[in-house]
Amino acid sequence: MDTVAYLPHVQALLNATTVSLLGIGYYFIKKDNRQAHKVCMIAAAAVSAIFMACYLVYHATIGNIPFAGEGAIRPFYFTILATHVILAAINAPLVVVTLFFAIRGKFSSHRWIARRSLPIWIYVSITGLLIYLLAFHLYSR
Repeated sequence: MDTVAYLPHVQALLNATTVSLLGIGYYFIKKDNRQAHKVCMIAAAAVSAIFMACYLVYHATIGNIPFAGEGAIRPFYFTILATHVILAAINAPLVVVTLFFAIRGKFSSHRWIARRSLPIWIYVSITGLLIYLLAFHLYSR
């Protein structure tokens, strides 16, 4: 089997890792452990960047694969997919700005934007996992 064919599975693992790191990072900041929070959030950003590289390689090589589900699952799937794609596009620059404020030490600005970007980032990562389960396991060809 071609290596590219494994990328959706790798991407799912990367999404699960991102969600875990985001949750742990959030826990650490609530416990006022800034150093552990910083490590988790930088790791989450790095894992997300690796995800994006895998995603681009996969879709540049394979293209789009039609969703095989039929009936009521189709509108559900495409609603999840649409919100996932739109929010991922919005959140990518939000995450960059959030990290930028943290690196610059502008923590009130960082906190303000993080409160908006974190829930979106978590949603995008979880819906990425849901899309993977639906398209590659529950309704695969």
